[in-house]
Amino acid sequence: MNSIPLSLYIHIPWCIKKCPYCDFNSHAVKDSIPEELYVKKLIADFQADLPWVQQRKLHSIFIGGGTPSLFSAKAYETLFAAIFKWVTPCEAIEITLEANPGTVEQQRFKDYHAVGINRLSLGCQSFNAKHLQALGRIHDPQQALKAVDATMNAGFTNFNLDLMFALPSQTEQEVLEDLHLALSLNPTHLSWYQLTLEPNTLFHKFPPKLPEEDLIAAMFELGQTYLAANQFLQYEVSAYAKNNQQCQHNLNYWQFGDYLGIGAGAHSKLTNLSNRQIYRLLKHKHPKTYIEAENFIAESNLVDPTALPFEFMLNA
Repeated sequence: MNSIPLSLYIHIPWCIKKCPYCDFNSHAVKDSIPEELYVKKLIADFQADLPWVQQRKLHSIFIGGGTPSLFSAKAYETLFAAIFKWVTPCEAIEITLEANPGTVEQQRFKDYHAVGINRLSLGCQSFNAKHLQALGRIHDPQQALKAVDATMNAGFTNFNLDLMFALPSQTEQEVLEDLHLALSLNPTHLSWYQLTLEPNTLFHKFPPKLPEEDLIAAMFELGQTYLAANQFLQYEVSAYAKNNQQCQHNLNYWQFGDYLGIGAGAHSKLTNLSNRQIYRLLKHKHPKTYIEAENFIAESNLVDPTALPFEFMLNA
């Protein structure tokens, strides 16, 4: 039981602009981001969860959002210092940060690398200006390319590109063009997924006209074939890796490992090592509620032992 891998997810809930397709717990910045206060709350949140994670090594850290690249490297340095005071990282710990190409600064990427972040995930979504505009993204194709340059110049050798397909008015040729350009940038990992209209999003309320289902299926098969031919092997629903460089944090989810989530709306799946019971936790979702809370946990549920075989198979 002590060998169950443990990952840490850190949620940064702010972004510059809410994308119309996004159903994540993200909130457009209205004034300024309370970076220092939020980091203090993250540390307090982690400290409150210490009984779950003491005597266990951290396998991976994933900083997601929102837009984590809105926070400074100093904020993450402060956070890591507190976390590693209480738990020991594995020697080869993977620390991923999601970044929006519209928020890229070369020095900031270098600073991220200097404080121990060793993997970036760039939310490019497309390299086609028309499609980026339709998706409501704050960056253009040139900024996406500059973000990849900044990533490599900062010393990152392991990075992911996020791409979407089945976009409004997209053609099969445009799907291949996006994939071809993405792979020409030499990422180690690709997240390639279909645009879907999720509840509680602007696109769900005002749906754009998407390609027909048969065309979407053809796009998927075309992309699968292209990625496989270029040695990008699929290892989960929308993730492809080259040279066995799968995202270790992703793998831990799919292999039913434990993960602790801190931050607004973060989820946890944790095993009580003394009795082997598994719990799922949810932190307060809205940033204001989270920051003001004394107890960060909004929900705590014991997983019914009879549900565990299904949960395990669903993941594995």
